[in-house]
Amino acid sequence: MDISQRMTAAPSQAMDTRPTVVQEARWERILRNGVVVFGRLALAFLFFTQLWWKLPPTFGCPKDFSIKQETSPGQYTKSSGLCTWLGYESIFAKKDNREILLTELQYAGGPRLSINIGPIAKLNGLVVDNIIAPNLRVMGYVIWLAELSIVILLGLGLFSRLGGLIALGVSAQLMVGLANIAIPGDYEWEWAYNLMVVLSIMMIGLAPGRMLGLDALIRRWAVPAAAKGNVVAKLVKALT
Repeated sequence: MDISQRMTAAPSQAMDTRPTVVQEARWERILRNGVVVFGRLALAFLFFTQLWWKLPPTFGCPKDFSIKQETSPGQYTKSSGLCTWLGYESIFAKKDNREILLTELQYAGGPRLSINIGPIAKLNGLVVDNIIAPNLRVMGYVIWLAELSIVILLGLGLFSRLGGLIALGVSAQLMVGLANIAIPGDYEWEWAYNLMVVLSIMMIGLAPGRMLGLDALIRRWAVPAAAKGNVVAKLVKALT
């Protein structure tokens, strides 16, 4: 190569801005996948622990399936099981203000920040009062089986994105209905529910069944079949 050719080549080499590919260390990949699997199993176990106090066919409720009601300010009828917590959702939906994402900056000289979900909570209360409570002998199965499906799908890593979607629906409803309500002698810490929502969203995005789950096996068929235009395979691929 003569001098003119070298001079022509030099600028093109200097202008090469292609990013350098950094190979991920094996331990980092193992750590990341292990954390994702841990999160999947933790959420599955959380719902597993909540199956037993509301077992069908009574769901822990009184014989007449009446939900807890407020007779006067701070005074409530007796109830049990699922009927107690549906009752609290109904009672506190009627309150004027329901705050979430509460940040009490006034302790540092700032404002009190929060989001009022009162209108959404009222809508949830209407659903509880008019659909769930009157049909609890059936709706109890819907609630219980939804939570059982989360345990199975996330526990086995089977259609894990679907499991995450169901977990998100259940968690969001609980957050709207129960977060930051002042139950007798205590209150429901909102972040117990907020974190359930966050973890459910992560399960949808991370598709955790691909790591040590049945989704990894299913995708061996679904991915090539989806590439060939198989509609069912495309749906399976999206849910795994």
